[in-house]
Amino acid sequence: MKSVDVVIPNYNYGRYLRHCVSSVLSQNIDKLRILIIDNASADDSQQIARDLAASDSRVELLLREKNRGPHQSFNDGIDWAQSDYFLILCSDDYLAPGALEHAVDLMESHPEVHLTYGASRFLRTEEVLENACSTERPRWTIKDGPTFLQDISRSGRNIISGPTVIVRTSVQKQVGHYNPKLTHTDDLEMWLRFTLWGSIAATDTVQAVARVHQFNQSATVGNLRQWSIEFEAAYRSFFNGAGADLDNADNLLRLARRALSDRAYWSAISLLCRGERGWRDLLVHAVRLRPVAALLPPVSYLVHRSDASSLAKASLSALTRRIAKTA
Repeated sequence: MKSVDVVIPNYNYGRYLRHCVSSVLSQNIDKLRILIIDNASADDSQQIARDLAASDSRVELLLREKNRGPHQSFNDGIDWAQSDYFLILCSDDYLAPGALEHAVDLMESHPEVHLTYGASRFLRTEEVLENACSTERPRWTIKDGPTFLQDISRSGRNIISGPTVIVRTSVQKQVGHYNPKLTHTDDLEMWLRFTLWGSIAATDTVQAVARVHQFNQSATVGNLRQWSIEFEAAYRSFFNGAGADLDNADNLLRLARRALSDRAYWSAISLLCRGERGWRDLLVHAVRLRPVAALLPPVSYLVHRSDASSLAKASLSALTRRIAKTA
């Protein structure tokens, strides 16, 4: 009988907390524990948490009197976890039916897999999205650590949806804590570290619903340039730290920086064509990441995009309109 621990960090999300916890308690897992960690919320979160714990013995509480930040909650959760499998689920998100069971079954069948993730459905309202997730068993794609590391480096982005990530607790303990210096991309750096320990399994099936609202931590990042800086920091942290001994560490970091540069370059061109601010700083950032971009536009980035033709036409059209206005 396999066991799962779920940590639910919370700060002022009392309005979402019941549904989040309910989505976990309703999973088909016999041995299940939940730890709600509240960071001194100013709303009714702590009372709701007490009510939830009183109604179900599987719910435990860590209610802080002082806000110690999200990283402390994540890392306290890692220290608390002792079951076979582990998930951090923020309180404004919720699990799809069967998500835990499906991930556990996969990892039980494939002992080399230490991290699973799936698709997220994004919800932009206060409503609960009923029937958002399929109950069919997902189809999984498994990649060994080196292959997945190359893929995620080449992408230059976080391709893993955090609310869906379920890991082996024993491996999480060895991988370690989240890096508090990475304010917004600590999860990406964590996934990079997991590639050193085994294989990664992914499914296109929706495994969680993530709410999108103005109070999301990611909403505070700002513009594309700042996001790119945050992503670069995560890659640098990994390849200069846990991944420094990899034979191809320098090459993989260059792949990541190139992907970030290419995206920043064409985003800057798009802003310029539309006459919007910020293009100059973004273009300078792209060249800093990959100096050759100052001389040779990264055309290959467009070649590999499925919407390359429409993107090029839209940019050309916008640039033509701008020239016509200034003529």
